[in-house]
Amino acid sequence: MTNDKGQMTNTSLNGTAPLNSGSYSLYPARRRGKHKIFIGMAPGVGKTYRMLEEGHAFKQEGIDVIVGLLETHGRKDTEEKAEGLEILPRKQYPRGELTLTDMDTDAILKRSPQLVLIDELAHTNVPGSPREKRYEDVEVVLAAGIDVYSTMNVQHLESLNDLVARITGVVVRERVPDKILDEADEILVVDVTPETLQERLLEGKIYASEKIQQSLDNFFQRRNLIALRELALREVADNVEGNAIATSPNGQFCNIHERVLVCISTYPNSVQLLRRGARLANYMNAPIYTLFVAEPERFLTKEESLHIHTCEKLCNEFEGTFLRVTNSNVANAIAQVAEKYRITQIVIGESQRSRWLMLLKGSLTQKLVRLLKNIDLHIIASEKMVSPK
Repeated sequence: MTNDKGQMTNTSLNGTAPLNSGSYSLYPARRRGKHKIFIGMAPGVGKTYRMLEEGHAFKQEGIDVIVGLLETHGRKDTEEKAEGLEILPRKQYPRGELTLTDMDTDAILKRSPQLVLIDELAHTNVPGSPREKRYEDVEVVLAAGIDVYSTMNVQHLESLNDLVARITGVVVRERVPDKILDEADEILVVDVTPETLQERLLEGKIYASEKIQQSLDNFFQRRNLIALRELALREVADNVEGNAIATSPNGQFCNIHERVLVCISTYPNSVQLLRRGARLANYMNAPIYTLFVAEPERFLTKEESLHIHTCEKLCNEFEGTFLRVTNSNVANAIAQVAEKYRITQIVIGESQRSRWLMLLKGSLTQKLVRLLKNIDLHIIASEKMVSPK
């Protein structure tokens, strides 16, 4: 995560230099540059402004910073924030009577700064460019040992394309592969409330006046902005959790996302458990997993098999993941699955054992309490039921 200045807590960025400063002169070509991405829920949240702000801060500290490509879209505040930074001229591509311009990657490599600011990572380059997409140019710059700060909106992420289309009704044509975010050294969400963003739009700070009402009626509807904002925040949470897992010693880390596991059996109340677990998962906006632990030396009856199949179908209806494992120790099996899938919430039914058996062998709940760490256990009460014959 980052502090108020956007500085990383898990990299070499220490507030006095950009990501690769201090070692850049030692590794001018072999060391891959560091990549920081400023991501937002929609145009106008202030990604470019924030990137330029950090560029100025590093310049004041003596770091060699340039702007490789800037898209202000006529926004006065952004144009003013760029003043005082070196901006490389764009490369020109003559097309008949027209002249198209785009980022000059070769000029960046020749200039060889410590840090280059590159706007709109998802941009498609003009025809005739050496590479089709701007993120491919960024990869070339990083390979040359130059740090890159770049910007993008969450709707341009490849894996979210279909979801964004369902939310907004807009099919985004310019997309960035997920691996670009996965490989980034830092991702910073530039976040404002949907209400603030709509106010900026109405004040003419995002688009020209003739596009304001059309934008409010379509992409900038409040429900769209709320959904996109959540996507942006969750994407960064995924990134942080992934880094925590990769860097934590002995597998000790804190789950950021909730994940619900429902433990079913051959008892009829399993359907009740599944529905309760689905409500919990929906409330937490969490994925749901359903687990059935089969005993290795026991064959299910036809009725029991049908019951488990019904539970699997119901799990699929809830868009969950159905898991079936074979283990003579149910508690250990649940604990192993919980660790593998980073479960945070477990739903089980109350014990069907007699009090005498629980005194002799202990209940499943007692065993799970001993085995599980940092996982909430939900025990759902139900009427006593007999196992299907």
